[in-house]
Amino acid sequence: MKRSSYYTSKEVEYHNTHDDCWVSLLGKVFDLTNLIKEHIHSPLIDPIIKYSGEDISHWFDAKTGDVRTRIDPVTNEVGYYTPLGRFVHVPCPPYEQPFANEKPIASSSKPWWKDDKYMIGQISKKTRTIRIINTLTHHDHLLEVCQEETMNEILARYLQHNSHAASYTWKRMGRVLDMKLTLEENGVEDEDAEFEQLLIRDDFYYPAIHLYFNDDLTVA
Repeated sequence: MKRSSYYTSKEVEYHNTHDDCWVSLLGKVFDLTNLIKEHIHSPLIDPIIKYSGEDISHWFDAKTGDVRTRIDPVTNEVGYYTPLGRFVHVPCPPYEQPFANEKPIASSSKPWWKDDKYMIGQISKKTRTIRIINTLTHHDHLLEVCQEETMNEILARYLQHNSHAASYTWKRMGRVLDMKLTLEENGVEDEDAEFEQLLIRDDFYYPAIHLYFNDDLTVA
């Protein structure tokens, strides 16, 4: 099953080492593992490693999508603002010496934050928690999903719990769900706002999806 291109913040947080590094910025998710490997001996990679698994939107200007800028106190010219340390693909200011092992930036190359080869998806605008109940085995799992995901993409998330998940019919209150539609489009409404208004804890109730076995042993 095809995996969704949407991710939760918790999924990004899980990839928080130098050999498995994801970051999020301005709503997008980047896998920078290969970038780190390429620049592993350069100090320019240190800020990225330090903030692996985190959101670094505050490094960037939301309007331009580029690194934040300021008036340089030395040259009085506009320059990149990197108070946490200059990082890969941010050019060296003219009054500073580049690092000894710093690779020159080719004029034709894209900075990593604008390069599609590093972007793997988007951060979900909102996540939801649902209960998935297997009526054959009576197994019950809570699953955090992205509101933008179709049921097929939610199925792909659930495969870690049941590799035969595609062999089941997915139902909500007895009604077969359209696997090409989202929860909301299937009538499984998000009631978080109502719960908040009524001062009900958000973990008080999770909508349940029931799985009914089709007896075809499909392995997803």
